[in-house]
Amino acid sequence: MARHGGRRGWYGKVLGTALGVTLLAAGASVWTAQAGAVGGSSPKGSASAGPGGDVEPVAVTIAHASDKGARGVNITIDDGPDPVWTPQVLDVLREYGVKATFCMVGTQAQAHPDLVKAVVAAGHRLCDHSVSHDTTMDKKTQAYQSQQILDAERMITEASGGVRPMYYRAPGGAFTPYSRKLAASRGMRPLGWNVDTKDFEQPGTDAIVASVERELPNGPTVLFHDAGGDRSETVEALRRILPQLREQGYSFGFPVR
Repeated sequence: MARHGGRRGWYGKVLGTALGVTLLAAGASVWTAQAGAVGGSSPKGSASAGPGGDVEPVAVTIAHASDKGARGVNITIDDGPDPVWTPQVLDVLREYGVKATFCMVGTQAQAHPDLVKAVVAAGHRLCDHSVSHDTTMDKKTQAYQSQQILDAERMITEASGGVRPMYYRAPGGAFTPYSRKLAASRGMRPLGWNVDTKDFEQPGTDAIVASVERELPNGPTVLFHDAGGDRSETVEALRRILPQLREQGYSFGFPVR
């Protein structure tokens, strides 16, 4: 799993604010689960899990497979939402009838709740991508990892109007056994990827499309981005690759949970 180390400073300007976010208070209203109600055992972890502590734990292993089976493809979109690019990505997905998983940064979700709600309303799934996109999370303390994961979970859930993220993707793939266990205890399956389009490097639409064609035999989960810079190449690549994959007999699904 590739680590995008060169991007670690992208959210640096929001880190100070993010670190000041308090952990969640007990006794608030129960959260609504995406794609159905959640229930089961209480969360585990060093930090307060927040409102609606009753969630169903999921597997701690990093998911790659698609719920559509061997010919399934999971489109995943990282780092947003962004007021310029997320609406364009949503338009393309709607045009081709594709559902995706949006891995959102907590501060971005907090800043653009209308976009989080639009993602949910369109039938896409939410994924916790930490508060501040720190790709060195695996080198930090458990308390820091907990704050990044649980505060982002809260931010995204509040921004969505009560829909919880179903996955957790560590920035740059910086998972730890602790972060995976904590996320899984909150009902968020750790989420990896198989195809790294490297669209954040703006290599050109042709290169992004070619990376999908070349790497898809490695597995079904494809990584794109809708924030962090000019994403016009990503939008155009999606416009080209989605109908192409469907013509080749692929179907679009969600990562397994």
